[in-house]
Amino acid sequence: MSTYLGVDGGGSKTAFLLIDASGGVLASHTEGPAYHLEIGLQAMRVMLARGVLATLEQAALSPSRLGFAFLGLPAYGEDSRLRAALDSAASPPLPPERYRCGNDAVCAWAGALACQDGINLVAGTGSIAYGEFGGRSARAGGWGELFSDEGSSYWIAREGLNLFSRMSDGRAARGPLYQILRSHFRLQQDLDLCGAIYDQNQIQRSQLAALSPLIAQAAAAGDAQASALFARAADELVTIIGAVHRQLGIPDQATVSVSHSGGVLQHPEPLLARVHRRLESEGARYRVLAPRLPPAAGAALYAARLSGAPLSAQAVDALEHSLRAARR
Repeated sequence: MSTYLGVDGGGSKTAFLLIDASGGVLASHTEGPAYHLEIGLQAMRVMLARGVLATLEQAALSPSRLGFAFLGLPAYGEDSRLRAALDSAASPPLPPERYRCGNDAVCAWAGALACQDGINLVAGTGSIAYGEFGGRSARAGGWGELFSDEGSSYWIAREGLNLFSRMSDGRAARGPLYQILRSHFRLQQDLDLCGAIYDQNQIQRSQLAALSPLIAQAAAAGDAQASALFARAADELVTIIGAVHRQLGIPDQATVSVSHSGGVLQHPEPLLARVHRRLESEGARYRVLAPRLPPAAGAALYAARLSGAPLSAQAVDALEHSLRAARR
């Protein structure tokens, strides 16, 4: 039976999932980050090779017998000079004709909507939206943490640190966020935060993004200014969705499915609920759906589609049921 490997590369971890044409799960594996701008191209290649081989070994499947694979990689398509290097990221161990690489936003869309027309929002370490409609595809956001990734964990953490600095020196009233961050970093004086962030072993993108739950904790504790950051985040994320909607040329009278993925939407602060309310306020333009499958499963579905043998609706249902049962 044909086999399909999905690889969802992320800023914090990389998930591998091997399935068959009936939607059965044959193997799964997890590795570290695939963000080449942080770990380097060679480290990414080594990690991918290790993960691919470990996954195939679980199923006693040789690389030459794999049907097809799709690898979703962070920042793919965002530097033409690196296109060839990223396209060859899994060779070896996989034969070049047995896989294709793309942006990891495709994995999230393919999983959340099971490769059906619609838009998926990713809000994790970074933020991006990707959608397909009527044979067209488009993305918005995801230009990187320095000047984009609005509404993401990194963005929320960065804005939260900015708010702390304002609270410290009197530009903003002090709320719960102030003491929460002082305690987390064990600051003797507030300016020691600069040393924690800017020292010679500078904090990495994924590490800074991991501070966002502290901002959510402050919002839950009644910090109005921290809560306002999440309101701004929701506005930014809905704007990203709207940009994809316009690029896809979806008719005004059509209702398009919208789903989501990414860890920042799971914070105690109800960011996802805020996003849903803003989408629902636009009437029948959007149909908000819970994600059907995780991104790694989406990558496997996309691999099957790229091979010319997309999974049947029954196989997708079986895969969804199997993954839900495994999470219980």
